[in-house]
This record gives sequence, C-alpha cells and structure tokens, in this order.
Amino acid sequence: MDYLNETIDPSCLHEPPLALDVIHQLDMFGVALYSILTFMASVSLLLYLEECVYIYKNVPSPKKTTIIWVNGAAPVIATMSCLGMWIPRATMFTDMTSNSYFAVVIYKVLILMLEECGGDEAFLRYSESQMFRINTGPCCCCCLCLPRVPVTRYNLFIVFELTEPGSVLEITGAAIWINPFIGVLTLISLWPVAIMFMNIRNTLRRVKIIPKYAMYQLVLILSQLQSAIISILALDGTIACAPPFSSIARGSMFSQQLMIIEMFIVTLVTHKLYRRTYDLITLDPHENDNELNKMVKLHTASLEEHVA
Repeated sequence: MDYLNETIDPSCLHEPPLALDVIHQLDMFGVALYSILTFMASVSLLLYLEECVYIYKNVPSPKKTTIIWVNGAAPVIATMSCLGMWIPRATMFTDMTSNSYFAVVIYKVLILMLEECGGDEAFLRYSESQMFRINTGPCCCCCLCLPRVPVTRYNLFIVFELTEPGSVLEITGAAIWINPFIGVLTLISLWPVAIMFMNIRNTLRRVKIIPKYAMYQLVLILSQLQSAIISILALDGTIACAPPFSSIARGSMFSQQLMIIEMFIVTLVTHKLYRRTYDLITLDPHENDNELNKMVKLHTASLEEHVA
C-alpha cells in the first residue's frame, strides 16, 4: 500500500487549481483553445441579449417573458461553463446556476406551448372535446394500456403540478447517493411537458414547435446526461489525473469545454427559430374533427375505387 501511495502525484489529491494556476500552466495550444471557447461563449451571450431586445420590443406580454426564459438555456449554460473553465474552484456554483436555470426552463417550456395556443382559456376551448394521450416518454412510453384522459381545467392543473417537482443536480461526491431520487423527480417533471407536446405538436407546427422542442431536448441531454456520464467516468478514475487537475477536476473541465461548443451551436439554431415575426394564432375547435372527416372520406373513396 505504501508503494501505491508513493506512485500517486500529490496534486491529484488536491482541490481544483486556482484561476492563476490554470493561466500559468497553459501552453500555446491551451491559450488558443481557451481563447476560442471564450469567444464562443461571448458570442452566445451577445446573440441572446440581442434577441432579448428584439423579443421585448415585438412580442406582447406575458409570452415575451416566457420566450426569453426558454431561449436563454443554451447561452446561460455556455456562460457558466466558460466561468467554470477559467475558475475551476467555482464549478459548484456555476453548475448550480445552470441546473437551477434549466429547472425553471422545464416549466417555462410547458407555459410556452400553452401561450402559443393563445393561453389557458383558448387551449381549453380548443381541446374541450379531445382526450389527452398520456402514454408518452420519459415515464410511460411503454404503457400502452393507459387510458386517454379528458382535457379539463383540473387535469391541466395536475400537469402543471407535476412539472414543478423538477430539479437537476450534478453527480459529484455525496450527490451521487441522492441522484436516483433526483432522477425520478426530473423524469416526473419532464413527463407532463412531453404529454403536452405530443397532443399539440400538429396544431403548433406552423410556429415550428417541433424543432424548438428538439432543441430543448438536446440541451437537456447534453447538460444532464452527458455531464453525468463524464462525472461518473471521473469518479471511477477512467479520466486520468493530469496535474494540476485531479481526475474529478479534469472531467469537469472536459465537460465544460464540450458544453461551450455544443451550447454555441444550439444558440445559433434557437436564434433562428425564435427571432421571427409573432402573429396571433387562432385555434379552430373543429380542426381535428375536420382532419378526421377528410381521412374518413379519403378512405371511403379509395374503397369505392377498389370495388369498382
């Protein structure tokens, strides 16, 4: 055991390095890498601020507040990752900020879909004769036996209540022991958002709700699943120590660098999706019935042609 302890670099057992230590150990490649990543994070933040001004001027309340919240997920995560990359000892606070912000975004995505329908009352009028399909991911996608539920004010209230337990934590240290419980709460909070999306995605196709929802899901996977996998690999020792970074600190650094690049790309895509002209959408309560009637008529016509 003494021999094994002597082979471990003492710096691998220390806390994450100070910001000055990070700067001093950078070589030419490191300087170029950190400069490019900082530039990407800065551009993401500037694009978001420009879009906030545009949305604030051109979108009525309360929709503009919801759009600003949802659209800020990628830039906020990129900015916090950049701060965590330069200041490794602040990683706990930057990750907590990113995760807390995204926990709010999960709820705001649900609000956004309702507001794109014209608000709660318009959605309830539109859906008064419809049924909610609840066998959707991430909780019940395989439970085909689940019945459909009517769209009522009470059921809509339950959907909102299920979204509020949502919370996300980084898998590091002691948090790994409570992570299964947090994971269950996160899945429960994602379920009602998926239910709402599956039931109105065709109605809101004209406002590009499908690519917007895809970007939201991508941010969720990259910021939570990817970070969790890297953290587990660092805790397991798969990611080797490289002084002055311990295995955990190095894994966190890799995660932040990847996150900046990925959130930069997501920011460019969401900027194109959300920076548009916002027109009032009027919902036809008989839209689904009309589509069903068309399908029945087409099916009947095809049968008649086949018989003839």
